Amino acid sequence: MTRRKEPAIPNDLLDQLLAGGPASAAFEQGGLLDSLKKALTERALNAEMDRHLASGEDAGNTRNGYGRKTVTTETGKLEIDVPRDRQASFDPQLIAKYQRRFPGFDEKIVSMYARGMSTRGCG
Repeated sequence: MTRRKEPAIPNDLLDQLLAGGPASAAFEQGGLLDSLKKALTERALNAEMDRHLASGEDAGNTRNGYGRKTVTTETGKLEIDVPRDRQASFDPQLIAKYQRRFPGFDEKIVSMYARGMSTRGCG
């Protein structure tokens, strides 16, 4: 008898995410999947900023709000908020400063988590 594989995301969390609308709407432009991509991207960028500020290279450097950026992926345009620092020395690795097109976006996010990238801040 084969055992069922445990889902990577708990079913009750999926039920919460899909509540209030048809499940097919999750795959539409601007739907749940796009919202998840945006949230994961912004969280990863904030973790990069935390690491940058914790490195201590630029003494007295702090966060300075966010800049809005539109990135084109295979599935459409994604508008993200990129964190800024006071000394403008933060150079994000996930999406570079002047990068507007992001081919392979989905694969890159998945591979970062598969290799153990954490979105938790340093601390």
